[in-house]
Amino acid sequence: MSPDIPGPTSDMLAQLNEEARRHLLRLKHLGEMVMSQTEPEVGLTPREEIYRTNKARLWRYASTRTHRTPLLFVPNLGISRPYIFDLMPKASFIEYMTQQGFDFFLVDWGVFGPEDNGFTFADAATKVLPRLARKALASSGASEMSVLGYCMGAPISLSFVATHPEFPLKNYVDMAGPIDFAHVGMFGRWLDARYFDVDRYVDTLGSIPADMVKLGFKLLKPTMDLSTNVNLWWNLWNPQYVTGFRALNMWANEYLPFPGEFFRQWVKEFYQQNKLIKGELVMGGRPVKLSNITCPVLAVGAHEDNIAPPDCVKPLIDAVSSQDKEYVELPGGHISLIAGRSASTHCWPKVPSWLAARS
Repeated sequence: MSPDIPGPTSDMLAQLNEEARRHLLRLKHLGEMVMSQTEPEVGLTPREEIYRTNKARLWRYASTRTHRTPLLFVPNLGISRPYIFDLMPKASFIEYMTQQGFDFFLVDWGVFGPEDNGFTFADAATKVLPRLARKALASSGASEMSVLGYCMGAPISLSFVATHPEFPLKNYVDMAGPIDFAHVGMFGRWLDARYFDVDRYVDTLGSIPADMVKLGFKLLKPTMDLSTNVNLWWNLWNPQYVTGFRALNMWANEYLPFPGEFFRQWVKEFYQQNKLIKGELVMGGRPVKLSNITCPVLAVGAHEDNIAPPDCVKPLIDAVSSQDKEYVELPGGHISLIAGRSASTHCWPKVPSWLAARS
């Protein structure tokens, strides 16, 4: 006699039916993605262009403006487009901050071409950014302004505020911005002066092409595309996931070039010589002394960040002269700190609550 084999339980059948349903949805959504001719809509938070100079633009976002002190957001120059901060409704750092009542201004550096190859880091920090900051302050009607630097935007904005003590800085926030380049991770090893001749690189290429920028970031995590596609397949049944993936994937593959002289100064004086934390940096003829900063300071590191690891962000706290200063380390990576699904849980509430208490 053959042993009795129990039949499938109702739970097993329900699970099989659910997986079959999801598989059909995966195929349906995959076909829609392949056939779609339209790009996802991004950057939907209402805004107004306040000022433009050369390639750079200053945007002011609609908000209830319940906080007295406005906020100037300074992102990275080059590399990627700033719509990552306003990716889509309910997945937008900018939307979240405006809903919290902040008068929010964004620096959009623009897209640089070969005609901008003479544009330097010092030009961004001591010529363009001070002009944009003054325009934002005048537009807000406030007497003081908070500044938030993200990624490369932190060294740029710190170079500005540390050399312009006359600017009425109320608060400063560093989000995943490298300060001590001795701890900057893989990029620091690749750009080490012993192995990377930045003068020869810039003199040969002029500008740094977007494809070269893309290659550098892809090599940080060579298996990222594979794991991303695996995650997409398993979540392809979920239309909300697909919508978010399409928007993020569009941004993640839209890299921007660097002006040649900006890249030369960025690599030499920050990655190779680590002048910022050493107090040896000079911008526009003025020394960049982080000790000149006395306002409240918040530094935010991301635990899994491989672009600006926590150990290169945290030293800002010891470098400034502020009495009110705080470092927090949150879950996530460089992008997911501010734009990932976990950002709305971990990072977004922390930044406005800290600012609100001081605005």
